[in-house]
Amino acid sequence: MRSWSVLFVAAAVGILLLTTATKRSEACNEAICASVVSKCMLTQSCKCDLVTCTCCKECFSCLSYLYDECCSCVDLCPKPNVTDVNPLSRKSHVEEFSDPVPALFQALTAEADPHERWLTFTYPVDFDMSLFSPKYENEMKYRLQSADGKLSPLKPNIMTVNCTVAFMAQCNSWNKCRASCQSMGATSFRWFHDGCCECIGNTCINYGINESRCTQCPLEHEDDTDEYNDYGQDEDGLDEDRID
Repeated sequence: MRSWSVLFVAAAVGILLLTTATKRSEACNEAICASVVSKCMLTQSCKCDLVTCTCCKECFSCLSYLYDECCSCVDLCPKPNVTDVNPLSRKSHVEEFSDPVPALFQALTAEADPHERWLTFTYPVDFDMSLFSPKYENEMKYRLQSADGKLSPLKPNIMTVNCTVAFMAQCNSWNKCRASCQSMGATSFRWFHDGCCECIGNTCINYGINESRCTQCPLEHEDDTDEYNDYGQDEDGLDEDRID
């Protein structure tokens, strides 16, 4: 029982450290890094700094292929310059499809597109399975009791799955983004106001990555104007109440 209590406290500390690290660094993407960073915090694989770097090799192995994405969450890599960002890249509109085809989307994103029409990202996400289980009126709840007598609820059953999203290379209008993602069998899509289009798979939560990552979008502004217009707004004729 005491070992369960230690694990629970360690998990809580890991989540707290991740939250603190996220606040310190705007470059840390919590949607992508939450699961793997929590694991590395629990194993103390990233418990050092860039000065001594005594754990850098171990942390690199723990973060694995997500090291480039998540090293800033644990303060083990320089922070990129994120000050000069198109304000339209921070705004997005999301929508779900009523008839997704997960098998089609998985087949199209399993390997890199030979024509480089899109770029895929795959990262782990944690599902709380208790949210999908039936609720009973007289349901029994179990709690852990630590050595000091404090009671803590057991951690819900967590299942980790891979989320895959695809960012279109070229800029797209809202209508074009919707049509492209639907034709790929995506479950939902996120359209950024700078024209970047993200198609989202069925195992993702919170509508994928809330960051514009299209390789050839947004287009660079040729004039030095402070006025920004949504990409393709004349083509789509979007209503304001449909955009978040």
